[in-house]
Amino acid sequence: MVKRGSYAKGVATKEDLLAAALEVVGRVGYGRSSVREIAEGAGVTHAGLMHHFGSKDVLFREVLRKRDELSRGRSEQAGIGVGTPEHLTTTIRSNAEVPGLVQLYVRFSAEASEDGNAAHEFFAERFRELRKVATEQIRAFQAVGRLPASLDAERIAALILAAADGLQLQWLYDRDMDMPGLIGYMLEAFGLVDEAKVETSS
Repeated sequence: MVKRGSYAKGVATKEDLLAAALEVVGRVGYGRSSVREIAEGAGVTHAGLMHHFGSKDVLFREVLRKRDELSRGRSEQAGIGVGTPEHLTTTIRSNAEVPGLVQLYVRFSAEASEDGNAAHEFFAERFRELRKVATEQIRAFQAVGRLPASLDAERIAALILAAADGLQLQWLYDRDMDMPGLIGYMLEAFGLVDEAKVETSS
């Protein structure tokens, strides 16, 4: 957790500000996160924060970019390949521990669908890359006989990612839903993970 005033005013780096933003958004959610509170959390002025990011949309875009970076780092440290079924379940499990960031992702990704939004291209590229990585993983499973070669890998990848995003939206309405368990069940149904592995990771 970033403590208020932990950075000298006007000296905080962009990374400091992103750390503060991750903490504030994770704690209070997207709707109640103000740029001013994030600036105070990093010990800088509102003008100082705007100097680095220019707008709230750019700030939140970079927060999500940083969240993805941290998620990849945790997976790599744990020996989990990026884009694998295990990576997806691990990411969903981590997300469930930070409701505010799930709220930011769900709401901001919808808002950014409009052309001209500062985060529009970020999400468009993110979805393209996720589909590409997931497609490659599915084709690797097909190559070793774990999935039928007749399946359309690109469609399966798009469906899995859509299910993950949709499940996060449902979870915001019902926090009793077991997101990691449901994702694991879906991947098991697709034949992408073993039942024992799903039960172990739940």
